[in-house]
Amino acid sequence: MDLFLSTGDPRPMYQQIVDQITAKVMAGDWAAGQALPSIRELAAASRVSVITVRRAYEELERAGVIATRQGKGSVVAERSDLPSALMHLELQQQLAAVLASAARLGLDRAQLHRLIDDAADPAPSATPDTPKGNTP
Repeated sequence: MDLFLSTGDPRPMYQQIVDQITAKVMAGDWAAGQALPSIRELAAASRVSVITVRRAYEELERAGVIATRQGKGSVVAERSDLPSALMHLELQQQLAAVLASAARLGLDRAQLHRLIDDAADPAPSATPDTPKGNTP
């Protein structure tokens, strides 16, 4: 298991574990039913406490990313739509952040739609003879 945990990252270690495992499942790197390392194995390999890994696994289980079977360990949840569902959830979270930023900037819905349209259909790069348009 290749997890890269950093003490310089502002997120708690358990959250780094959650985010990285979720990203691997979302990307399809880890298939449904694939076994995860035991809590003790991951703690030793990552040089974090067993409590930290246990908390991460509990969060992942609550989110439906993994399933834990007593005596058998943890596996990626057996849902064929899991990567897609995780990407949808991530998009919803990103949209919530965009809406919060727009509200802080005082943008109305029309202005926000215009920004989204501009981002989706960027104008061709300006040439020396063509001035760039005004963008916020």
